[in-house]
Amino acid sequence: VLIFIIVFHFLFVEYFAKDTALKLPISLHHWNMVTESSSPGASLNPAASPTETELRISEIREKLDQMIPPRPFTHVNSITSATHSTVTILNPRDTYCRGDPLDILLEARDHLGHRKEYGGDFLRARMSSPTLKAGASGKVMDFNNGTYLVSFTLFWEGQVSLSLLLIHPSEGVSALWRARNQGYDRVIFTGQFINGSTQVNTDCALILNSSTELCQYLDAQDQEAFYCMRPQHVPCAAIIQMRSKNKEVSYLSKQERTIFVRSNVGVEIMKNFNVISVSKCNKDPVPLKEKCKPRMTSTIPSGHVWKKIWHPGPCSLAPIKMNECLRGKSIYLLGDSTVRQWIEYFKSNINICKLQHQLAKDLDRKFNMQWKKKKTWLPLGWIISLFKGIEYIHFRPLSMDIFFQRALNTYKAVQPLLLRSPDITVIIKTENIRNMQNELERLSDIHSYSQYLAITDIFQDLNVSIIDAQDITITYTNNIHPLIM
Repeated sequence: VLIFIIVFHFLFVEYFAKDTALKLPISLHHWNMVTESSSPGASLNPAASPTETELRISEIREKLDQMIPPRPFTHVNSITSATHSTVTILNPRDTYCRGDPLDILLEARDHLGHRKEYGGDFLRARMSSPTLKAGASGKVMDFNNGTYLVSFTLFWEGQVSLSLLLIHPSEGVSALWRARNQGYDRVIFTGQFINGSTQVNTDCALILNSSTELCQYLDAQDQEAFYCMRPQHVPCAAIIQMRSKNKEVSYLSKQERTIFVRSNVGVEIMKNFNVISVSKCNKDPVPLKEKCKPRMTSTIPSGHVWKKIWHPGPCSLAPIKMNECLRGKSIYLLGDSTVRQWIEYFKSNINICKLQHQLAKDLDRKFNMQWKKKKTWLPLGWIISLFKGIEYIHFRPLSMDIFFQRALNTYKAVQPLLLRSPDITVIIKTENIRNMQNELERLSDIHSYSQYLAITDIFQDLNVSIIDAQDITITYTNNIHPLIM
């Protein structure tokens, strides 16, 4: 069975298959390079009437706009305060039994102690037992009136600590959402063209507001386009490399930026709560779950971790004899630090005979593993074939419309794949959480959460599995790297 894992962080496909070869470069047969004399419009696919993709993008954006409505922000005192908000355990007990629910009522208040009248705060609930290497996320229900129900399931016995973080107040969530969709210029792209023995650099972007002649690189199949200012006397096909870097641009007001100083991000609401004691009690044994398979009903939380082992909520993972499973297979990994963790895991759990230059081999089992790390950000995944090596796209700094179109085009690719080969397993892995840092306008987890909501909406009718990696990393730790626990 061929397993495709689609990762919507740095979008790529990993191939787990016998005798599969990684062939580069990708064919350019469906690309068009067009010289234009005027600036492209704001639409990714300009047309006299909206295309099916554009209508679908508009529909998804409208759903998310309704979930993240504009919130008034007049002063920092009016935003939700973790210190002044109150939490109450509903139906408290001295001792809880394994498997019991535990519900908490949160009443959000601002910095003056006034009760909030609307919801939308971005909260992160987690329970953990560090000595047991155990953790699970909690379910947050927003009543949209300033109150929230936070629900935990006590999966294991022992001393359990509870945490409820105010990642962003609703006013901050609203500001980040507006800023995310306000521009395409958070990343500077520079195209390098070759002209005989000299090299020429020009500005490139998804949208170029310029009256000069442009090179349009259009994927005719998926209608995704990218533009560069055409150098004089150099053909558009002479581009050989693309470089990118962050641009110091912000769409947040000076006042809004006060919401995102480090002291206001990820603030603990349940500071003074004692640990919860959980006992086995006299409950019946936990019933056996069916084996995990695609399209199973998801749960919240999606599972829990105990002794550093992940246990899915709706099903059970059968033990895998890794050495036998990998026999005769080739694995290709492309990505960032999360992929590096996978590589380190393979190295520590498999007796690899040869390891050098990002290539691992086990000669006895005829197993090969090859990887390539992320180098830079590129605007469109298909553009990689124009240049040497392999590059990736990081979606968070870019407009959500870019992500929507890429996800819809991936849907269009997966749909015939499943019709043609129904035994193929397709797994979509969404983003991990990130460390709470200063670049929140670009990298806040509210962006990856909105991308997760879009993915579940787009792929809901396909026979694919979606891994909620944000939930899993919260379960392990409040860190981008879940295996560090």
